[in-house]
Amino acid sequence: MKVTPEMAAARVQADVARSRLIATAEELQDRLSPKKLSRDAWQGAKEKGADLAEDAVDAVRARPLAATGVVAAIALFLAREPLIDWAGKLTDGFTTRRETKKRRKASSRKKDTEAVDDRPGQTGN
Repeated sequence: MKVTPEMAAARVQADVARSRLIATAEELQDRLSPKKLSRDAWQGAKEKGADLAEDAVDAVRARPLAATGVVAAIALFLAREPLIDWAGKLTDGFTTRRETKKRRKASSRKKDTEAVDDRPGQTGN
């Protein structure tokens, strides 16, 4: 079989196309390698985190009182169980003190009325 110029040109085109296809496949293999994907994801997360931190700092600078209120609300929310326990203990202490005072007053009144009844010249009922 005689090689015609058209056949030679077609072979050259096929070789060029094959070379481009192989180069594209190698590029895709490099882009989709797990190492490259994880590195790109980590870099993106770092950039996004830096952007969020910068935005947060700007927001705090613009409204420091509002930011303080938000932080305080979050802190109270996270510490709600210990605070509720503390408040319960505090109110139990007040209740105990109040009951003790009432008992003292009642016993004091009882002693006063007994002392009045025991005076000479006093008659009972």
